[in-house]
Amino acid sequence: MAQLATFGAGCFWCVEAVFDQLRGVQSVQPGYCNGATDNPTYEQVCTGLTGFAEVIQISFDAEQITYRELLTAFFSAHDPTQLNRQGNDVGTQYRSGIYYHDETQRQTAHDVLRETDDSNLWTSPIVTEIQPLDHFFPAELYHHQYFSTNPGQPYCATVIAPKITKFRTNHPELFEEST
Repeated sequence: MAQLATFGAGCFWCVEAVFDQLRGVQSVQPGYCNGATDNPTYEQVCTGLTGFAEVIQISFDAEQITYRELLTAFFSAHDPTQLNRQGNDVGTQYRSGIYYHDETQRQTAHDVLRETDDSNLWTSPIVTEIQPLDHFFPAELYHHQYFSTNPGQPYCATVIAPKITKFRTNHPELFEEST
């Protein structure tokens, strides 16, 4: 049975592109969570005034990839020490966040955050928020599979593609074996 995980790690185009390739991931849906209005638009969220975070919601098979493994990928797929930004994307909508679906996910998120902070993977303290998922709204359709449908777009070519290459090099165990 599929489970859900919801993460914010900057621009959802980047994060979707990384998680979409992991073994056991059935789908990745970009969207917005935990803001103040119903059915926000991308333009509204980009103002930084809605309270929403750009997130991805992952449907995954826990027999193929665990929530803990997804969290490990999350903490290495972006810089969780940057408050309200990732690279040139600045604002509260780009915050690092784990939005848990149940108590087990909450506890696992706190455990993995502490372990990651203690590991010195990052030289600065982790600022990732861990909050219950209050509500999730899917992003507009043109955001879905953005990297795979727009690989030649400059942002995709210069930001997302190198991020995927680095992540695949550092975590080959999280990908399907090639046949």
